[in-house]
Amino acid sequence: VPNDFATLGADGFGFSDTRAAARRFFKIDAHCVVVQALEMLGRRGEVDSSAAAKAFEKYRIDDVNAGTSGNAGGDS
Repeated sequence: VPNDFATLGADGFGFSDTRAAARRFFKIDAHCVVVQALEMLGRRGEVDSSAAAKAFEKYRIDDVNAGTSGNAGGDS
């Protein structure tokens, strides 16, 4: 792979009461992906190095109950 990349994924579900909480726990929901991308861009000097930390706080990445991805029901 010629550029930086980050792997995403989860190997389990069932410990959590919602898909959103599971996705946040495994750091694979939309907000976590954005924070990861900002962190990588910050390392390359393409965005302000504090952008990832600001997004981390804004979206409460360390709080599994703050996740919203997958709350629509079904296979969302």
